[in-house]
Amino acid sequence: MPGGLGVWLVGARGAVATTAVAGAAALARGLAPATGLVTARPPLDALKLAPLDRLVFGGHDVVDSPPEATLDTLVAGGVLPQALVAPGGPVREAVREAAGRVRPGSALGAAAPVAARATWTLERREPDLARVVERLRSDMARFVDQVGVDRAVVVHLASTEPAGGDVHPACADLARLRRAVASDDRSLPASVLYALAALEAGLPYVNFTPSAGNAVEALQGLALDRGVPHMGRDGKTGETLLKSVLAPLFAARNLRVLSWSGFNLLGNADGETLTDPAALEAKTRTKRADLAALLDGQAPHTTVGIDFVPSLGDWKTAWDHVHFEGFLGTRMSLQFTWQGCDSALAAPLVLDLARLADLAARRGERGLMPHLACFFKQPLGVDRHDFAGQFQMLLDYAAAVRAGT
Repeated sequence: MPGGLGVWLVGARGAVATTAVAGAAALARGLAPATGLVTARPPLDALKLAPLDRLVFGGHDVVDSPPEATLDTLVAGGVLPQALVAPGGPVREAVREAAGRVRPGSALGAAAPVAARATWTLERREPDLARVVERLRSDMARFVDQVGVDRAVVVHLASTEPAGGDVHPACADLARLRRAVASDDRSLPASVLYALAALEAGLPYVNFTPSAGNAVEALQGLALDRGVPHMGRDGKTGETLLKSVLAPLFAARNLRVLSWSGFNLLGNADGETLTDPAALEAKTRTKRADLAALLDGQAPHTTVGIDFVPSLGDWKTAWDHVHFEGFLGTRMSLQFTWQGCDSALAAPLVLDLARLADLAARRGERGLMPHLACFFKQPLGVDRHDFAGQFQMLLDYAAAVRAGT
């Protein structure tokens, strides 16, 4: 597809990836409104972004499931309308085509529930880690030629890895990382290998997960050397999004937050992944990271809980209790409940990030993309965590692009 943009999804058969592919096909054909797509609103819609009807999808996964299995699960769970993905229709066909371009990935360092499902991995096919990384890189690079697009981006959507991958000694330096790969050190996490492969292939990379990925020091210099833009970490779609909007209110009004407790119920594969205690710690760490900054240095008691409730499917519920102190020591509280569809919240952001990362690459940008901070819980290289301020960074970037600066 000349003039097209390839979007390579790590975790391509998952719910978020499948919803993104189906959503792009539906929007391209005018079958659904662009609600939830940030790049569809002014002034971002005036940027020269890759058209939705020119996106071509492929990716890696560690589960060799039937092409439409996830799609049918999403329909059964009320995430996607049955009429939108009717058999023989263009949206279902787009999902089938994308599934046909999925290649076996890596599950190194995966949480126990993911490892139990991972039957389609390169570790079972390749003799050593160097070959695994080379296969990841070559799959990404060949994709561009195979589908005839001009360029491609990589978006990491795989399940959360256990905490600690970002402190692997070899991740502190690129030379050490290369030596660890060459020596077949299988304690390296897959997310770092995917990021390494993408940057080596010269493809923009976005990490939508809490996993280490491109956050490690070893890959920061590589991105600059290769002239590749990249960003992450952990997409901000629900409870943390609300925190980044509400918490600055307390600081602005000089109210003292005594405690902020949040409890989350998840029902999909991500929820099951987080039954691994180490994976749970990786997730809650990114959810806790920004509260002190949002509260202008206050350090309230904080609790972040996540429970797996299988019956919820792709739907998630968060309940937060904020205990705060006002004038003359009067104590009050705020409580809110957020109920949302995980994939419907995340999928449009995946499309936004792919298009914006591609724009950055076409503009010759390299390294981190701080203007994308509003999309992440723990945005790399950005100390600002309030959503309003982060979103203004994106608007300022859009203005600079339109002004040609």
